Amino acid sequence: MAKANLFYAQSGGVTSVINASACGVIETARLHKDRIGKVYAGRNGIIGALREELIDTGKESAATIAALRHTPAGAFGSCRYKLKSFEENQAEYERLMAVFKAHNIRYFLYNGGGDSQDTANKVSQLSIRAGFPIQCIGVPKTVDNDLPITDNCPGFGSVAKYVAVSIREAGLDVASMCESSTKVFVMEVMGRHAGWIAAAGGLAGKGRDAPPHIILFPEIAFDQKKFLKKVQSCVKAYGYCAIVVSEGAQNKDGSFLADAGGKDAFGHVQLGGVAPFVAEMVKKELGYKYHWAVSDYLQRAARHIASATDVEQAYAMGKAAVEFALAGKNAVMPTIVRKPGKKYSWSVGEAKLSDVANVEKTMPRSFISADGFSITQAARDYFSPLIQGEDYPPYKNGLPQYARPKKVLAEKKLKPWKG
Repeated sequence: MAKANLFYAQSGGVTSVINASACGVIETARLHKDRIGKVYAGRNGIIGALREELIDTGKESAATIAALRHTPAGAFGSCRYKLKSFEENQAEYERLMAVFKAHNIRYFLYNGGGDSQDTANKVSQLSIRAGFPIQCIGVPKTVDNDLPITDNCPGFGSVAKYVAVSIREAGLDVASMCESSTKVFVMEVMGRHAGWIAAAGGLAGKGRDAPPHIILFPEIAFDQKKFLKKVQSCVKAYGYCAIVVSEGAQNKDGSFLADAGGKDAFGHVQLGGVAPFVAEMVKKELGYKYHWAVSDYLQRAARHIASATDVEQAYAMGKAAVEFALAGKNAVMPTIVRKPGKKYSWSVGEAKLSDVANVEKTMPRSFISADGFSITQAARDYFSPLIQGEDYPPYKNGLPQYARPKKVLAEKKLKPWKG
C-alpha cells in the first residue's frame, strides 16, 4: 500500500516567520519517511490545490529547506482565498477532494489565521463524508495576534519587535528636530479590530516623556477633542509627540477612521491611510508640523530583526502539526501555552479547529491605560517575552541571504480546473 502524502499550504498575509513553520513541517516530515510519502506545498496556498499545482518539496535540498527558517514572506506563495460553505460552492470542495485522492494526500496542514482554520475544518468534515478521510491540522499564523486559545500567534512577536524598535528610533529622531522643525510623528501599524500590534509599540519606552506618547487602539473609540488635547499637552511638555495608530482605529459609531472604500477577498473592509488622516487633523486643528509613516508590508517582512522567541515558536508549531497528524489527530491546531511563573516559558497545547475558526481575540481592557492612550504593566508583562532574542539571517556583501526554492511542480493527473 502506498504511503500517504502530505499537503502543506500557506494562507493570508504572510509574516517574517511563516517559513519557519514550513521548515518545521518539512524537516519533521522527512524524519518520518516510513509513514509519510511525498510532502507537497501548495503553489499560492489553497489555490495550488484547486489548480493541482503541487510543489514537490522532495526536490529541494536539505540546505534550502533549512534556510526557510530565516527567510521572510511565503516561500511557496500564499493567497487570500476563502472557501465558501459546501452548499454555496460544492464544485470547489469536490475539486479539492479529487486532487487529494489523485495524489493520495491524507494529511492537510494549513498555515494561516482564523479564516484558514475554518477552511481546514470544513475540508476535514467533507473528507469524512466523502469516504476519503483526510487529517486536517491547522498551523497558527497571524501578525495580528488575534487567534483565540493560543497565548500568542507566530508572526506577532517579530512584528511587535519591529514596531517597538521603529517608534523608539523615530522618536529619537523627532526629539532631536522638534525645536525648529517636526513636532508630531504618526506611525500607522496593522490591526483591524485588535490593537495588539499598536500596543506593542508601547514597549519602546517607559515613563511619561518616552515615545510613543499616544497609542490609538481599535478597542477604544476615537475622541477627537480628547486626542488633540493630549497631543497639545505632549508638545508643550516634551517639545514633540510620537503617535502609534492602528489601521483599525474607530469612531464611536464603529466606523473606521480610514476606510479605503473597498473589500478584500475575505470580505473585510480595505483599510489604510489612517496615519495621514490623523496627521492632517493635527495640522489643521493645532498647526504643528508633522511627518507620518505607514509600516505596511515592512513590519511583517522584517526578518532581519525578527524575535528569536517568535522564530522558535513558529518552527515548533510546524513540527507539532506533523506530530499531531502522525498521532491520528484531526481538525485540531497546535497552540502556544504560557506557563505560570516569573520566568517566561511555554509549551505546545492543542485546540479544536471548530473553536478557533472565525473567532477574533481582541486585547483585554486591562492592557490599556485608564486614559486609553497607552499600555499598562500587565500588557508589558505579556508582550515583553515575545520580542526577546535576535535570530539574524546570514549576511553576504552587506545583505541578508534568503532561501529561493526551485518550486518544482508534481505531474498533474487531472483535467484543468475551470474555477
